[in-house]
Amino acid sequence: MPGIGFLGAILLALFVIVPAVIKVLREYERAVIFTLGRVGRKAAGPGLVILIPIIQTMRKVDMRTFVHDVPTQDVISRDNVSVKVNAVIYYRVVDSVRAVVQVENYMAATSQLAQTTLRSVLGKHDLDEMLQERDKLNKDIQEILDSQTEAWGIKVANVEIKHVDVDTSMIRAIAKQAEAERERRAKIILAEGEFQAAAKLSEAAEVLATSPGAMQLRYLNSLQEIAGDQTNTIVFPFSINEIVDRMRS
Repeated sequence: MPGIGFLGAILLALFVIVPAVIKVLREYERAVIFTLGRVGRKAAGPGLVILIPIIQTMRKVDMRTFVHDVPTQDVISRDNVSVKVNAVIYYRVVDSVRAVVQVENYMAATSQLAQTTLRSVLGKHDLDEMLQERDKLNKDIQEILDSQTEAWGIKVANVEIKHVDVDTSMIRAIAKQAEAERERRAKIILAEGEFQAAAKLSEAAEVLATSPGAMQLRYLNSLQEIAGDQTNTIVFPFSINEIVDRMRS
């Protein structure tokens, strides 16, 4: 019986100590090991990691890409339009040691930085730019976040603005602006068409003026087109002088 008790104590000690000493890390995990409070230059893992009890402690870091929804932010654009904007960011840890040592909570820090950067960048642009140049704004936000999180061992891979919500009154104003813009473009296109037609008519008049035969052919061609419709009446113009000369003769 005493032997069984001693064996049980050993098994209990192994059951408690082994999980604290032997760690198995998955392929996407790394371990930042502290030895008497000091951290090594490189992280351990993946695979089997053995710790010295009491002397060493470990903190696991996930190296996969995180997808984080940036909460809806109230933004005032450069042209004083109030909008609500939300986005999504994709980031991952590239240096697990810095992610643990340089910042208390890299996930919360990246989230807060993304919110302030989103408001700051979009506040420098007009509403039209927010709606039409999202790719450029996404790139600007991504570059700013990436440069600021580099010291934490974080790589921001991508930023996507998902929604830009505008107040209903502003939607009506934008619709009126778009309608006015379409009318302006239509008038410009019509004016350009008239200008081009006038230029071609001027060139044709110069050609006909220098070639009487061409004028006659054009005249006969017009008569042929008119004669194709039986409802039309063809009128042959005569000069008054010619009529007077014929009457005298």
